[in-house]
Amino acid sequence: MDNSTALRFCTALTCSVIAQAGYAQSYPVKPIRLIVPFAPGGANDIIARVVSQRLAEPLGQQVVVENRGGAGGTIGVEAAARSAPDGYTIVMGHVGTFGVNPTLYPKLPYDAIKDFAPITLLAMVPNGMVLHPALPARTVKDFLALARAKPKQLLYGSGGNGSAAHLAAAYFEYLAKIQLTHVPYKGTGPALIDLVAGQTSMMITGMPAVMPHVRSGRLRLIAVGTAKRLAQFPDLPTIGESGVPGYDATQWYGVLAPAGTPRTIVTKLNAEMSKALAQPDVREKLAADGTLPVGNTPEEFGAHIKAEIARWAPVVKASGARPE
Repeated sequence: MDNSTALRFCTALTCSVIAQAGYAQSYPVKPIRLIVPFAPGGANDIIARVVSQRLAEPLGQQVVVENRGGAGGTIGVEAAARSAPDGYTIVMGHVGTFGVNPTLYPKLPYDAIKDFAPITLLAMVPNGMVLHPALPARTVKDFLALARAKPKQLLYGSGGNGSAAHLAAAYFEYLAKIQLTHVPYKGTGPALIDLVAGQTSMMITGMPAVMPHVRSGRLRLIAVGTAKRLAQFPDLPTIGESGVPGYDATQWYGVLAPAGTPRTIVTKLNAEMSKALAQPDVREKLAADGTLPVGNTPEEFGAHIKAEIARWAPVVKASGARPE
């Protein structure tokens, strides 16, 4: 490369950096769309709304939550992947859409690694095992006894075939050596509605989604899916200590942008989301339902997604789950 070519290259690169910096400095100049790839009412939706409300003031623009459910979250995630990489469309990532789906779907319409720029891991969400109050079971051992006495007669719901709740329950079945019947829905919210109505008997899903129903007495929370008891609920046993040794299934939620989104914008969103998660009222609101706020770097979140794909691949294969 001669001197004149090198000069032109450096000038172009410098202009690009300056332009990108100026774009990020003025960003955002219009509302930001946060796609939640599931129906309203689930933990994805709850966490997205808690965090998005705290971003409006520092960003100077509304962060509008858009629910685009269906096909195990693939419809909403694909829509985000195909959006312009300008920072005005971001998406809620979840253990199901980014950890499970890469193995579950033979032809996934997005690449969980190549099509996205991770922003931050927002929270880790323990699963809770909930029952309809009419079911004559108050502990995991009671439920296991019923399941063994009535193979395949007890129904459990989930947000869809291969969803995190489906695999959490399938993993429970596998370790406990019982047979239940899975009823898939188009999202956690609809699945919980039928559980509350008594159409199904059990669900293992994120604590934020179930706690309102537990507090109202419409569902009975009998255990958590973490390896250790939660500090917020010290008297609530784990599934593992209640008759299913080794059980540990935790959900997680984060935010990503389409691949190619300027790094300066990703950094800005990461910083503001981290600040939001550090707010006492946000932490208190999330913790009340058992959610553990995280907040990390884009690189750490990216590494987490890769590790989760590897972790869930054998579980998906063993479960025999097939996409809807």
